[in-house]
Amino acid sequence: MGFTCTCCGQEHDSLPFAYLMAAPVYWSPQLAENPDNVLGDEFCVIENEHFFVRGRIVLPVRDAAEDFEWGVWVSLSQANFIRMGDVFEDPARVGEPPYFGWLSTILPGYEPTTLNLKTNLHTQPLGVRPLIEVEPTDHPLAVEQREGITLARVHEFAEMAQHS
Repeated sequence: MGFTCTCCGQEHDSLPFAYLMAAPVYWSPQLAENPDNVLGDEFCVIENEHFFVRGRIVLPVRDAAEDFEWGVWVSLSQANFIRMGDVFEDPARVGEPPYFGWLSTILPGYEPTTLNLKTNLHTQPLGVRPLIEVEPTDHPLAVEQREGITLARVHEFAEMAQHS
């Protein structure tokens, strides 16, 4: 499914239904110089004090056959981070209770900011990134997670990604 960009008028061949943030907002390339700082595909640690996990915020798209996903980072307490590491390769991890965390990603198109929204991280089967549930408040992201979005909103996200 393609779309015509309202910003530049260009026709795009496909409409992305997912965007992945490369790192928590607190990460900077200079941090990689210190061995206490690690940015991996699924986990991030800063100064052996701040612990982050990558997950997915899923937004139902009411007028499309697939959901939209934000690939985000959530901070966890050290105890929960260690527990997640302990069960990371265990198929029984889907039985884990949710882990409380703070959203550590600023998503475009939301006012007020998405940074530090309260979340619950739900582990998924092996090979599937955790599902992030935003606290059910009146924040636009929480509302969209509960009520869904339209294809027009997916177009907005695509235009923001193309022209940010």
